Parts: sequence; C-alpha cells; structure tokens
Amino acid sequence: MANEEKPYPSRLNKNKNNKNRSNSILNIMIALVFTLVVIIGATLLFGGGDSANPESSETAPETESQTSGDDDTQVTAEENDLEAKEKAEEEAKAEEEAAKKEAEEKEKEEEEETKGGTITREESNDPIVSETIVNTSWEPIGTSQTGDHVSSYQKNSVDWNEKIEAVTYATGLSQNDMYVMMVQNGGGPQKSIATVQSKDQSEKYRVYLEWVDGEGWKPEKMDVLKTLDGAY
Repeated sequence: MANEEKPYPSRLNKNKNNKNRSNSILNIMIALVFTLVVIIGATLLFGGGDSANPESSETAPETESQTSGDDDTQVTAEENDLEAKEKAEEEAKAEEEAAKKEAEEKEKEEEEETKGGTITREESNDPIVSETIVNTSWEPIGTSQTGDHVSSYQKNSVDWNEKIEAVTYATGLSQNDMYVMMVQNGGGPQKSIATVQSKDQSEKYRVYLEWVDGEGWKPEKMDVLKTLDGAY
C-alpha cells in the first residue's frame, strides 16, 4: 500500500490553476469595463464643448434678429429724415409763395417802373375805393381848342369829348366798351372828374383830370372803384 500513487496533490494543483485562470479573466474583464467607463467619460467630457455649438447656433437667430432690428431702426431713421426734409421743403415753398404774394401786394403800394415814368398804387381809406393810381408817364392828350379855355360839361361838345378821350387814355377802356356815368367839376375851372365803368361792369374808375393850356386834358390820378354807389 505504501507504494501506491496519491492523486490528490495533482488535482489540487489543477483546481488551483483553473481558479487562477478565472481570476485573470475576471481581472481582464474588470480592466476592460474600467477602460470602457474611462472612454465613455472622456467622450462625454470632451463632447460637452461640441454640445455648446448648437446653443451658439440657436442664439444665431437672435443675433440676426437684432441685426434686422438695427436695419429697421436705420430704415425708420431714414424715413423720418426724408419726411423732415419734405416738410422743410414744403414750409420753404409756402414761405416763398407768401413772400412772393407780399411782394406783389407791395408793388401795388410802391412805385413801379414803366416806360417814361412810374406808377404809384396806394390803398385808400375810402370804403368804395380799392386803390388810387398815379402814373407819371401820363401826358396831356392834345386839343383842338384855341384861345381861353372854358370847361364844358355838355355831352358831345368838343371839350366834353376831349375829357372822355383823356379818360380812355388813363383807364385803357375804349369808348365802345365804356359807360360814362358822370363828368363833373373837380374843384376848379380847369379840373374835372369823370366816373366810368366797363360795359360788363367788371371795371369801375374815377379819373381826375386837369387842363394844360395849349396841350389839353391830362389825367392826374385814378381811383379803382369797388362800387359806383357814392362814387359821384
């Protein structure tokens, strides 16, 4: 019996080797799991920087919106400037027209240059008179009368006709387009006043005449009348 082999030690060694192998495999798997965890952690860690990019891309529309808002503000400012410019131009035009109108009205009150003389237009305090005109270029109309002059108010007399001729000269109305309303003494033997109107009644005048010896009747001044009521 003493010479028989004992199997137990070899079996124990074999079992021990199998156990060591299992431990090695387990350690390898643990190492792999740990490595995998490290890789995943690193991926998540470094991937966070990439995840910020979508946020940046998401904020881009806000930046574009803000830029668009700036453009709208600029457009609005340009429109306001354009409106202000147009308003200023309108105001300047209105002022220019007002100044022009004032100048035209002033011309009626002041002397106007004409051929051979000046015309003075003055507003009148008389309620029936629009303005009084004096033209320094007016001259005596000439006469066929000789000797001492005697003013005549008889219609169609030589002197009367010459008075009417002086009136047409001053007013610009022809005798065919004129009603003679009244010819009367003008405050002296050589002064007369003739009141006339156009046949369409749109023009009414009161002409002051003065006799110039040897030269005939001369218009001295003329009232532009608003009405004939109270004119003579």
